Parts: sequence; C-alpha cells; structure tokens
Amino acid sequence: MADVHEVVEGDGYAVGNIESLGDGPGFKKVRKALGVTAFGVNAIEIPPGYETGRHFHEQQEELYFVHRGRVEMSFGDGDSFVLGPGGVARVDASTVRKVKNVGDEPAVYLVAGGKDGYVGRDGKLPEGEVSRFGASAPPGG
Repeated sequence: MADVHEVVEGDGYAVGNIESLGDGPGFKKVRKALGVTAFGVNAIEIPPGYETGRHFHEQQEELYFVHRGRVEMSFGDGDSFVLGPGGVARVDASTVRKVKNVGDEPAVYLVAGGKDGYVGRDGKLPEGEVSRFGASAPPGG
C-alpha cells in the first residue's frame, strides 16, 4: 500500500499529508483540507531565522507540535524554550507567544486550538472487538 500524499475522503474520515497542503513557507490549512469541525488546526512552515509576530487569542487554547526542525517558543513572561521534532507546548488563550525557527532548515509545526474543555474518555470498541491492550476501551484520555 502506497503512502498517502493528496487528501482522500472516506465515509467519516479524511487522510492526507501536510506536504500536499501548500508549497513553501506559510500556513497549510489542515482544518479546511480534512474537514475538521470540532477545533482549529493548521500546520505552519517557517524558514530558518524567521519569527512570527507576538500574538494571543481571545478564546482558544492552543497546542503546538513540532514536526520538523527546531523552534524557540517565547512567552509574555519572558521565558523561552527550544523545541525539536516531537516537542509539544500548550498555551492558554490569553498568553502572549511568539515562534522563531532557530534551526538551519525550514521548521514545520502543527497548531491545534479550541475552547470549552476536554470531552473526556469517550472511546468505545465496536461490538465484539477486544482491545489489543487488554482493556475494554482504547488507550488515551
């Protein structure tokens, strides 16, 4: 089976690849391309040395996930942290933040944002299936 490159929609799902959602630096509109409705989500590519403007949000908390490269996240309290591939950061809506690419290659990070809190552990197994983890529900939460 070949890797997915372009967005493919099915009955109740969509799959794709960040690389096919836009060329070069800037926003890659994951939410729109995959039809996400429960929260906002974008991938952002920034060139070496580039930094975003400082910003905050009125309502949505954000989660940042570094996919490729190294970014420095700076916050309104003066603290800064470098995150490499696999690095994550949660930022409250009202917290001022800025992202800078501190690596030698383009950095790509995913940002998911939402409001009104955690839904809870609502994962269920289809009737007759048993979790490969030995539990009656999938892991997570």
